[in-house]
Order: sequence, then structure tokens, then C-alpha cells
Amino acid sequence: MNTSHLSISREATRRRILLTLKKYSYLIAMLPLALPPLLLAAGQAASLENLFAWGVPVVVFGIIPVLDLLLGKDALNPDEEVDVPKMNSEAFYRVITLGWVAGYAVLLVWSMLELASGQFSAIGGIGWVISIGIVGGLGINVAHELIHKDGKLETRAGGFLLSLVCYAGFKVEHLRGHHVHVSTPEDASSSRYNQSLYNFLPQAYLRNFLNAWKLEAQRLERKGEKAFSWRNELIWWYSISALVFIAFTVAFGWLGAAFFLVQSFIAFTLLEIVNYLEHYGLHRRKLDNGRYERTTPEHSWNSNYFLTNVFLFHLQRHSDHHAYAKRRYQVLRHHDIAPQLPAGYAAMIVLATIPPLWKRIMNPRVEAYYRGEEHQLAS
Repeated sequence: MNTSHLSISREATRRRILLTLKKYSYLIAMLPLALPPLLLAAGQAASLENLFAWGVPVVVFGIIPVLDLLLGKDALNPDEEVDVPKMNSEAFYRVITLGWVAGYAVLLVWSMLELASGQFSAIGGIGWVISIGIVGGLGINVAHELIHKDGKLETRAGGFLLSLVCYAGFKVEHLRGHHVHVSTPEDASSSRYNQSLYNFLPQAYLRNFLNAWKLEAQRLERKGEKAFSWRNELIWWYSISALVFIAFTVAFGWLGAAFFLVQSFIAFTLLEIVNYLEHYGLHRRKLDNGRYERTTPEHSWNSNYFLTNVFLFHLQRHSDHHAYAKRRYQVLRHHDIAPQLPAGYAAMIVLATIPPLWKRIMNPRVEAYYRGEEHQLAS
């Protein structure tokens, strides 16, 4: 065997080993489900329940960004012919995401029981609800992976998970709205250059909700059906949200109602903050025929920090996801041509909440992307 063949063989072996290690690293994505009970147990052991009730935001937005920097980046891509078919067929990857749905449903009920037990002060209770809401926001990312698939089990599981955070419209608007209009002024989930997060969020809430109903009504109209009928999937999903709300209210009174609504608000707000940073300032150029250019990896911000990538089922490889929306999370690829964020999503979410600092760091990157065609910044 000559030197070149030996080198190729070694590289293939190395890639297989790294992909196997990464496969089991996705179990880290189950950690959010375990954080509340683990933190509560630690708080009870130290008689610091109210302090540890705030533990989830500390871990997600404090510890993980530091670990991201320490563990570094991962630009490993699977081989399209050798690795991808095998990885797509492995049930392991689907079991994790489907298991997340069941796990969150259990966590939601358990966390309400803990809140109703009276062990938290008012401040501790607020921290507890925020913590569960953040886990719900991470759950929307799982739902995002599921609703993109063709199988009924996965898409329905994704819709159910979205119902548990009162954001079922995302299932319709994301697939039929966002992926069609991404990085254009027509998209409610693509933030504009120099737009602050606090200007973006109210528009995103309203436009995404209304657009979901509009898109579903149009789908039904094409089939000769009325918008307000049992065939409207949004009615089904929002009915599940209403039933869960009623159940929590009946079982726990005003506290149950407040818990369910507030954790939902925090969850879908976290989603919209992620939407804000994923496409900030990027535009698909308008062609001479009035249409926009095809979506490519260059129209989404990318990040390759290893820990946040496995924590979020490769959501940070957002460029490949938008260019090839049906690809499963485990085979999403890094693209050198994609614009790169300076940190992982966990750190960038915190940065987005401070608009002057966000613009100071991100605006030069957007301007560099459009150097020579600055008119695009005003579109």
C-alpha cells in the first residue's frame, strides 16, 4: 500500500471514530430535561432551594458559553457516500428526539407539582418558572427538528411539543413561511440590519401567529375546505394547548394557569431570540426579474462550537439546514462560505439582549458581508 492510500485510510478511520464519539455526545442534548431535578436536589440538600431554582439560566447562559470556548469548534463533516446513508438509517438519533418530547411532558407536570408544594419563596418560584421556560425553549428546537421530517410520528410529536408551549403556529409558519421567505423583508423571523431585539420581538410574535393562520387557510382553500374546520391543524394543536391550560388551572388554580402561560411565553421568546440572531442583517439579493436569489448557506449565520452544537442538535449549522431543509440534524454540514458568529448560540443570546453591544459586534460583520453593495443594507 502506497503512502497516499495509507493516508486516506487513516483519515477515514479517524473520521469514523470521531463521528462515533459525536454520536453519543448527542446524549448531552438530554441534559436540559435533567437539569431542573438535579439542581433542585442539590438545592434541597444545601437548604438553598430558592437559589438553585435559578440554576438553569446560570448553566445555559453562564457555564455553557465558557465551556464552548474551552472545548472549541468542530468542523467535521460526514462523508456523503459512506457516512450519511448509514447515519440517516440509525434509530438512535430519532429515539433521542422523540424521547425528548415524552421527557418534557413529564417534566412539565413534575415541575408544576414542585412549584405547588410551597417550598419556594416568591423569588424562588419566579426562578423556577423561568428555568422550566428555558427548557421549553430548548424543546422548541427539538420540535423544529421533528416537524421538518416526513413521517407522521415525528411531525405529530413535534406539533405536540409545540402545543405544550402554546406556539403551535410555528409548525405551519416555519415550514411554509420562514423557509420560503427567509432573509427577505417578507419573513417575520429574519431580523434586519441595525434592528434591535426589542423592536424585532413584538413583530415576530404577531406576524408569525397571523401568518400561520393565513397559510393554513390558504392550504384549506386550495382543497375546497373552510378555514374554521376540523381539518385545520392549528385548531387541533391550539386545542391541546387549551386543554393543558385548563387541566393545570383545575388542578392548581391560578398558580397552575400562571405557570403554564409564563413558561410558554419564556419558551417561545427564547425561540424568537434565536430567530433574531440566526439571520441578522443577511439578505437574499433581489434579481432583475424581481425574485430573490435561491437560499444558500450564505444566508444564515453559522457557529461550530462543539458543545452548543450537540446541546442543540446541530441547530448552529443553520446554514446547511436552510440550504437543505430535509437533512437530519446528525448529518448537517459545516460550510466555509457561511458567515460565522463569533461565539455559540448560548453566548449570542445574552449578547442580543444588550442591543448596543450586539450592534457593535455584529454590524461590522454584516457590513463586511455586503462590502461593495451597501445598498443591500437598507433593504
